[in-house]
Amino acid sequence: MSAEMDALTVVNQLRDLAADPLNRRAIVEDQGCLPGLILFFDHPNPQVVYSALLAVRYLAECRANREKMKSELGMMLSLQNVMQKSTSPGETKLLASEIYEILQSAGKEEAEQAEAAAASCRRKAHFFLGSSNKRAKTVVLHIDGLDDSARRGLCEEALLKIRGVISFTFQMAVKRCVVRIRSDLKAEALGTAINSTKVMKAQQVMKTDDGGEMIVPFQEDAAVLVEENTDIPDYLPEDESPSQEQDKAVTRIGSITDGMGWLSTAANFLSRSFYW
Repeated sequence: MSAEMDALTVVNQLRDLAADPLNRRAIVEDQGCLPGLILFFDHPNPQVVYSALLAVRYLAECRANREKMKSELGMMLSLQNVMQKSTSPGETKLLASEIYEILQSAGKEEAEQAEAAAASCRRKAHFFLGSSNKRAKTVVLHIDGLDDSARRGLCEEALLKIRGVISFTFQMAVKRCVVRIRSDLKAEALGTAINSTKVMKAQQVMKTDDGGEMIVPFQEDAAVLVEENTDIPDYLPEDESPSQEQDKAVTRIGSITDGMGWLSTAANFLSRSFYW
């Protein structure tokens, strides 16, 4: 396996771990992971850079992490470099700008300013979010038939075509996909798109009153018209923001004990990979 593929594998695993709110403090407190993610901002593979930014965006959702992240050596300067680099894709610059604004406002009492700044950055990418975006929400899907990389590719294509999908993360072991979408996009649109593949069927994972989970199928007659995104960027693979439409959407995926052993392995890789 090439060094570049090793880097992409590691950063994708860190991104998936960071998607779980229970892992975010541990990742930032680890001595190797945060500095390693910062180094990935300068990687020649744009997919590695975007995935690293997405992991850092997840970590910044935990407000207790923001001061440490802001003061981490090279963090703010590296984000600025990504934002200013002429070769950075548009969605990569947007994500770096959003992170920069969140961290820049760390320590201020008015948390609304950080949210407004992030929303302002997101509104600039009309091709990606649409001008009506005000707040993102998270929907967790259980996808029957999500068995291999080929099916994952079909699912990615279906989701990328939906205008209003911001980003998504797959949890292949449990056949789940965590999708961050615009607040005015109905969750049923995701089900319609995935069901249109004819080989997969999506259901929504909901949280019960006692803290458990239940899987709720989308109604057969609830299919909605899906507005297609005609300006899909070259690469777009995934906030802890709760769903405004379904206030029981689940954001916890995976287990902190499952991920922390691998986290140590990732930190070792990062420490060996200061230069590519």
